[in-house]
Amino acid sequence: MLITRRQALAGLATGTAAAGAGPNPLLAEAALGSRNVALLSNALCVLTPRAEEGPFYFDPKLKREDITEGRKGVPLKLLLQIVKAGSCAPIADARIDVWHADAFGKYSGYSGQSDSGNVSTKGQSFLRGTQFTDAAGLVHFSTIYPGWYEGRTPHVHLKIFLAEKTVLTSQLYFPDALSEFIYQNAAPYNRRKRRRDTSNGNDGVLSDSGGGHESFCSIKEEADHYQASLVIGVKDEAEVSRDFRGPPPPDGPPPGGREGPPLQRPRTGLIPGVKS
Repeated sequence: MLITRRQALAGLATGTAAAGAGPNPLLAEAALGSRNVALLSNALCVLTPRAEEGPFYFDPKLKREDITEGRKGVPLKLLLQIVKAGSCAPIADARIDVWHADAFGKYSGYSGQSDSGNVSTKGQSFLRGTQFTDAAGLVHFSTIYPGWYEGRTPHVHLKIFLAEKTVLTSQLYFPDALSEFIYQNAAPYNRRKRRRDTSNGNDGVLSDSGGGHESFCSIKEEADHYQASLVIGVKDEAEVSRDFRGPPPPDGPPPGGREGPPLQRPRTGLIPGVKS
């Protein structure tokens, strides 16, 4: 059954879209300086669960907000706030690395990518980047809605560092109804011949991390993008990681210390040709 965007958004409102774990429901608008930011209720400043790092992490040393590098897909803006679990005190100057798959399920920087496993993206750095939190613990990333790959529900990886020590490795998730709508209706996602085999309800990594609302983004539809917001609670101590780290970083990563490309102009319409 084809899900319309209205049905997808209705699923977000009722919290039923995420197969037993809906998006964070208690968003409030709070004035901060000269702009408004989305903040969660203090009741939800809980410790964000860890999740495995996965096999495709490396640090391209790219401090940038826009991480798309021309990758096509539905525009997505990530608004993340890092706080101390329990007290909700915002953490300034925390480093956040994010990385995720493109619309065809490919990660940058590694061989063996795509559904056929015969594509190499070594030397590339699309959909990866680093930001540092401001005084309110906030960072922004401009990207695209993540694609899926075999055995995994769509997700965004992140690592958080305090004083150069990793304090959290985790993954962020999205409502199934919205993912299904985008994958069926939006190019280039709908050009894939293989059908998605894993949803939030049967994803092993999500299940192992507890599968609760703490890792699900709250989604807001804007005129030309979706905004995914999440408050991430961390401890003030380095994590003892037993994550599967996979193969070593690819040969010849991009040179460090350079800024990313300028932000792209807003696109007209989230999914061209598809009415709300």
